[in-house]
Amino acid sequence: MKRVLRLAAILIFSVNVFAQNAPPSFDLTNYGVKIEPDKRVMTVLAALEAAGIDTSLTAEGENFRQKLKTDLLSTSPDLRQKLVVFVEQYKRRHPKATNAELIAPFVSMAYSLAPAPDLTDSPRSTDLPGDLLDVLDFAPLVREFYRRQFSQKIDEYVKDYQTAGTDLRPSAAEMVSELLDYLHTRPQLVYIERIKTESKDAKGKKTVTQTETRERERRFYIIPEMLAPKNTINFVNIGDNYYAIVPPKTDLSQSEVRRAYLQFVIDPLVLNNAKDIATLRGGIKTLLDEQRKRNADISPDVFLAVSRSLVAATEARQIEFEKTNIATAQARRKIDQMKTIEEKEAVSDELKVTKKLLADETALQLSEAYERGAVLSFYFADQLKGLEDSGFDIAGSLRDIILSLDPAKESNRLAQFADARKRAALAREERRKNNPSQEFIVENPVTKKLLEIDQITRTKNYAESEKQLKQLLASNQSESRIYYALGRVASLSAESITEEEVRKQRLLEAKTAYENALVSANKNPDPLTKKPDAALISLSYVALARIYEFYGDTGYAIKIYEAAIKVGNVRDGAYNEAIAARDRLLKEQQ
Repeated sequence: MKRVLRLAAILIFSVNVFAQNAPPSFDLTNYGVKIEPDKRVMTVLAALEAAGIDTSLTAEGENFRQKLKTDLLSTSPDLRQKLVVFVEQYKRRHPKATNAELIAPFVSMAYSLAPAPDLTDSPRSTDLPGDLLDVLDFAPLVREFYRRQFSQKIDEYVKDYQTAGTDLRPSAAEMVSELLDYLHTRPQLVYIERIKTESKDAKGKKTVTQTETRERERRFYIIPEMLAPKNTINFVNIGDNYYAIVPPKTDLSQSEVRRAYLQFVIDPLVLNNAKDIATLRGGIKTLLDEQRKRNADISPDVFLAVSRSLVAATEARQIEFEKTNIATAQARRKIDQMKTIEEKEAVSDELKVTKKLLADETALQLSEAYERGAVLSFYFADQLKGLEDSGFDIAGSLRDIILSLDPAKESNRLAQFADARKRAALAREERRKNNPSQEFIVENPVTKKLLEIDQITRTKNYAESEKQLKQLLASNQSESRIYYALGRVASLSAESITEEEVRKQRLLEAKTAYENALVSANKNPDPLTKKPDAALISLSYVALARIYEFYGDTGYAIKIYEAAIKVGNVRDGAYNEAIAARDRLLKEQQ
């Protein structure tokens, strides 16, 4: 270990450099987002569990369900029978609905109740969707279930839910930053309402009209719910509060929560421009009426159509914009490595094909949104495309965009993009056949090769893995992940070596590779974000700390774990592992 320790000074310098460059903590509350469990939803879904509704849950949800089932064994037979009877009758009224679809109105019903422990009917019930009429009578049973059964354990359950909420934070931060960076805006967290009031003057003769202003806070709540059906997001909007109820371990940056958060951001922007939108009411209503002939469920509300259209356009364009930039950055790197003009042109042609596929997919998404009532989605997508690189705040640009709208020109959009839609639909179906869970992605060839090598590593053929990694590194010197993979292979191979000196040599090689990963990550930031790969830095620190811990250098291992902690709880990082390891070592030192 002497040879390893001689490099301690280099590593200390490396730790200090990366601690200073670690990304600052992303405070979601600054953007209106709160991640916290809701006892109302917890109680309602637990009551449904007691009634026998069986949905497909995540692994974490299944573990919680087993704990809950054990606790529910003490539920009184009369209460359980009342819950079962209500749910069975509700199922008979909706024979074609899946269990996940059956649960959705109950989740909305939870938000018609006052916070626990009261759970009384709220005066805001009229703001909720009409399908709640079928389940509102479940509320008295929920109150009884809470009082007689659930209240005894709910505080214990909340701890599990809070852990699930912590796991959601990295992808929530990624989602929020991506969407707001694209729109160049910040969400409006306070809505100022102006209300006219009338009163008599001091003599009681004249009527005096005054305008009062009232401030209302707006919040977007992400609700971790252990009993939420797998792959299902429930979204409820009540006044100025938006609630997204999600299963544990949901990747929010790739989920429908994106659309819900966009709704939170865009709704007040549309409301601020209501007067200008009103001047276009007739033309927009004509577009809506045409679609309502095919789908009577489409709302005739013009303002809702504008909001939904802008949400649909933003979601589709942001995805295309990001993937196009990634593909372009990858192509530039690849072209730099090509030696002949023919090779460079081949890469350029490949990029054009990728861009065409992405544009077709956007056309398909916009067409589907148009048919659901977002009849201005194509128009807003065109306008956003012109603003993407300008840095203009959508809040300041929206009025000009609305005033430039000619609704009559939007009537032929579906026909205009019919061919692109067909191509995208065929491509989407082909992807589903090849891999049902695969979304359209821009694949990094290095990533693909690293995954292939990882399969070799899993078979413990470390020599072959190392050979292929070094070959990959020769043509991709700036890819920090290759250094990390080399360190991982060396560390894993050291575990099976019994000869001490040989094992030390392998661990030294692992340590050097992890240090190179740190240096490379700092020198070669992501071409889009202009930031180092925080997850890779986090993982490399923890891997290094484990090597020092293995050799008994506890003090130095603690310092490196703390450097990993300073990187923050980034997605796919090792934040939780670093905290657990540091705390364990500190406890051992006492």
